Amino acid sequence: MSLDTTTREVIENHLQQNKVVLFMKGTPEQPQCGFSATTVGMLNQLLPEFHSINVLADEAIRDGIKIFGDWPTIPQLYIDGELVGGCDIITGMFNSGELHEMLGQPKPDRSPPEITITDLAAKNISEAMSGHDDMALHFTIDNGWQARFQLGAAEGHEIEVVANGMKILMDVPTAQKAKGAVIDWVNTLEGEGLKIDLPGAPKPVGQLSVTELKQRLDKNEILLLDIRNQQERALATISGAETLDKAMLEKLENMPKDTAMAFLCQHGNSSQGAAEHFRRKGFTNIHNVAGGINAWSLEVDNSVAQY
Repeated sequence: MSLDTTTREVIENHLQQNKVVLFMKGTPEQPQCGFSATTVGMLNQLLPEFHSINVLADEAIRDGIKIFGDWPTIPQLYIDGELVGGCDIITGMFNSGELHEMLGQPKPDRSPPEITITDLAAKNISEAMSGHDDMALHFTIDNGWQARFQLGAAEGHEIEVVANGMKILMDVPTAQKAKGAVIDWVNTLEGEGLKIDLPGAPKPVGQLSVTELKQRLDKNEILLLDIRNQQERALATISGAETLDKAMLEKLENMPKDTAMAFLCQHGNSSQGAAEHFRRKGFTNIHNVAGGINAWSLEVDNSVAQY
C-alpha cells in the first residue's frame, strides 16, 4: 500500500517542525489506549512538553503513519525526524537510560527503593508463586499509581529489590514511585488481599462544586483552567478563567506543585482527564469542576449561556 502525497506532506511537516513527535491514540491529557498512556507517562517525566498527534481524529494519518515508518502499531515516537519505535522499545530505552540520553536528560536513578513487605503479605505472595520457580516476581506502578504484582521472565533492565526475603523486579518508573511503599495482607468486608500503600502517590483529583468554585474564585484561592476550544469559550465563559493553551502549559511547568488548580469543560468529563494528567505530573492540589460550565450557568450565574 502506498502513501498519498498529501498525507506524507502532513506527516513530514509535523516532523520538521517539532523535535519530539508522538503519534498516539487520544491526547496526552486523555490517552485512549494503555500503550499510549504508558508512553506519555515516560515522556512526561523527561520533557515539559512534546508534540502529539491523535491518530483517532484523522484516519488518513492513522493509516498513513504505519506506512510512512513501516511500523504497524500505535503509538509511534519520532525524535529529530527519526522513528524511535513503539511502546515496548521506548520502555526498554527509558529503563536503560538511552531515551534520557537522546533527549539530553540525566540518566535515571537506578537505586533500589526501600519498601516494606509484612510477614503475612510475604507468606501469601510466596504461596501464590508456588510451582512457578522459573518465573520472576515483577512489581509495577502505572501512570495512574495503580500497583500490581505479576509473574514473568526477567528482561534484564529491571531494578532488583529484596524485602522480607523476597526478590522483586521493578522498572525505573516503578522504582521511583515505590519509595517507602508498604505491602500488607488485610481482611476486609470485601474479602482478603494485598493492601499497597504508596506514600509518594499524589492525592486523588478532588471534585469541586460550582458553588465552592465561586467561593474560592472570589477569595482568589484557586486557578481556574478552561480546557475547552476557542469556539466553545466564545459561547460561554467564566470571568477569570485561564485558557489551557501552550503558553499556559509552559507557565504551569514552573508553578509550585501545591498550586490550587481547577479544570473546567462543558459538563465536567473531559476536564477530569486533564486534571488527572496534571495529578500524574506531580501536582498535589488538583480539582475537577463537577458539572462543568453548564452547572455554573444553572447554579451560579444564569447569564452564562448553556449550549
